[in-house]
Formats: sequence, C-alpha cells, structure tokens
Amino acid sequence: MTEQTPPTRSRPRIPMALAAVIIGVGAATVAIYGMRGLQGNASGDPVCRPAVDLARTLKPLAHGEVAALTMASQPLRVPDLAFNDDAGKPRKLSEFRGRTLLVNLWATWCVPCRKEMPALDQLQAKLGGPKFEVVAINIDTRDPEKPKEFLKEAGLANLGYFHDNSAKVFQDLKAAGRALGMPTSMLVDPSGCEIATLAGPAEWASDDAIKLVKAAIQP
Repeated sequence: MTEQTPPTRSRPRIPMALAAVIIGVGAATVAIYGMRGLQGNASGDPVCRPAVDLARTLKPLAHGEVAALTMASQPLRVPDLAFNDDAGKPRKLSEFRGRTLLVNLWATWCVPCRKEMPALDQLQAKLGGPKFEVVAINIDTRDPEKPKEFLKEAGLANLGYFHDNSAKVFQDLKAAGRALGMPTSMLVDPSGCEIATLAGPAEWASDDAIKLVKAAIQP
C-alpha cells in the first residue's frame, strides 16, 4: 500500500525582498528559541545536578552485566509515577524519597521481563533496606491476578508488588524519553533524580550490578 501525499496547491508569489526579510526574521526567532531550549535542557533541575555527578563517578562500573546502562548526562527529575500496591492502595514514586531506587517496569507478556525478575528479587534480598529498594511496577492491563500468580509460582517473595493496570507509568517515562521498550529500569537517587537508565534486561544479581548499585547508594 503506497503512502498518499496531499495534493500540492499553487501559492502566490512573494517579492524576493519581502521573502528575504521573512526568512531572516524566522531564522533569528528559531536561533533565539533554539538557544533558550538548549540552555534549559542543559541546566535541568538544579536539585538533580548531584545525580549527574554521581553518574559520572559510576560510569567506569557500568560494564559486564550492566554495560548497557546509559548514565545520566543532564539533570532529570524522574516523573512522579502513580501506581498501586498489593492492597490496591494508591502510591506515588515520591513516597520513596530518601532512598536510592531501582525502578523497573515489567509485564507477564514480556519474556525478557519474566527472565529478569528472579535477579531483581535477589537484588532486593541482598541490598534492600532503608537506603535502597527495587520498585518493580507491573503494567499488565488485562488479568490483574496473573502477575501475582507469576510471582508466587516463581517464588519471588522479596519484591513488593506494585502495579498500574492502565500502563500510564510507561507512557509517563516514555514522554520523558526514558521508556523505549520492555523491560525498562531506572536507577534513581534519593531526591528522585535519574542516575542511569537501561532499556532491556540485565543480570541485576550479578557481581557487576551489585558493585554498581552499592556505589550508587548514598551513605
């Protein structure tokens, strides 16, 4: 099926001198707003600048099983994701402020997600506590019992069960340019700022991952 293109319409001619003025004004406007946009992106949220410094420190540790991690290069406040806990109580990511987080989006229909979950469960068992938590958010939109059954059958008892049946958490991260597929993981500092993002699975219980996450946990 070929793509249709809209029919062309004849346009009135514009005198060359007037056209030059219009082009000049337009270019100047683009330059001004372009510079402002770049400046805004470069500065980001000042609260998140320490997270970028931390990411720079951690970069040499992003190898082996976690080599695919993309370290934060600009300050970014992670969207305040809204989801529910095991009891159906509404929760927000901001409730976890004060500790380093590994936020993970997963679904039972995602084969790499299912394979990754045991490693996330082990990571939570090894490092979970007052300073660190794996926040794994399920985004199954059909059968709400299926994710619970999967966790139970796989014996994954260390992870808290969080879910968003609307999958809006994925759209929120996608809008921030941080969710390209499933699974998606974000390492987040205690202020709610991005340290690193990973598109795809990882061996989160490996020595490489444990060493990096330990270094990311602030004293």
